[in-house]
Amino acid sequence: AEELAGALTGTDAAGAAATATGALPWAVPGTGSGDYPDGVLRVGLTDPGGGRVPTERTAGEILGLLGVVVPPGADQDELSEMVREALAMRRLVLVLDDAADAEQVDPLLPENPDCLVLATATGPLTGIPDVRPCTLGGLEAGAAVRLLARVIGQVRITVDPRTAESLAEECGGQPAALALMGGLLAAHPMASVADVAKQLHELPDSGEQLPTGARPLARAFRLVHDSLPGTAARILRLLALAPAGLADAHTASALAGCSVSAARSTLDDFVKLGLLRTDGAAHPQYAVPGCLAPMLLALLEDLDRPAEIQLARARMLERTVRRLQSCRAVTEPEGSTARRKLAGLPRSLRFPNADEAGAWLRVRQPALLASARLAVAGGELDTLARRLVAALVLSLIHI
Repeated sequence: AEELAGALTGTDAAGAAATATGALPWAVPGTGSGDYPDGVLRVGLTDPGGGRVPTERTAGEILGLLGVVVPPGADQDELSEMVREALAMRRLVLVLDDAADAEQVDPLLPENPDCLVLATATGPLTGIPDVRPCTLGGLEAGAAVRLLARVIGQVRITVDPRTAESLAEECGGQPAALALMGGLLAAHPMASVADVAKQLHELPDSGEQLPTGARPLARAFRLVHDSLPGTAARILRLLALAPAGLADAHTASALAGCSVSAARSTLDDFVKLGLLRTDGAAHPQYAVPGCLAPMLLALLEDLDRPAEIQLARARMLERTVRRLQSCRAVTEPEGSTARRKLAGLPRSLRFPNADEAGAWLRVRQPALLASARLAVAGGELDTLARRLVAALVLSLIHI
């Protein structure tokens, strides 16, 4: 989707993809050209866990990207009308990524003919007029090899171009699989393209019955996972628990039970390997690409004990609660009970001022709201989940 949107608007698709954050909605405003000078908006219609995103939530995300305040209690029809009104005077590309069916797309279509909607789906979106379908397959050999060269340098391609083409073929020409293989080669500069192509070719298929089109990415992902040191591989699998597929260094630290600095270094290594995306901010947020999320979860359930998974989730929720409490406490007067409690927290959990707390809350809000949704999904809140929801509400009120 990012590549198509970039081609249509004249933006740098690779740069947009590098700064996008998986399921997190993103905007590249004012960077378009030609017919779409107001840029690109992207929202995902499927959660990392595979569930469909309600239309009212998607509409709210679009309005948020456009800087429009969403009124409390607005229903789907009201929000859809607000989206159409907000797009009426704009000329942009709206990317609706990973739609389950036409019912998710139709309520979000603008009436303004100067906007272009690009919807990606695994099947046809029947019932919507004026749809121009475009079937996307793998990259042709030359483009696939060029993608590899961008990651590992032209020299390693030039010395054995036939093997580079063979590796691209093993990847099915899929950009995600090629990115993983490029990241693996970049992390092992002494390995040849032939070495990695041979390892990928000889990797046995997993016991899962995957569709033919899904196998290249699954095999590439498994090869990269198996190449990681044990501790790093465990951190990667635990990221399957990150709400909405979004994590920061504190999330990874809590999940794995390691230091924040070690977690941040590991997350940055995952970005280089093509396993994660990051927004590149001063306090970066990381996202699991939607295509890898189901494989991460399957590996987690296969290789890690249920008790360890439950403990990791509890550590993550407890860390989130403490960060939210710190977020609120920094807004209280000096000498207050909340400020005294804040002083007793480890330095890594504290915010230096309300501005820093507010910035963190805005960046992490999609993940925090996803945490709250997961906490109430079962219908009965345990003590930790209740504390999370209460801390989130109080932080949103005070910041």
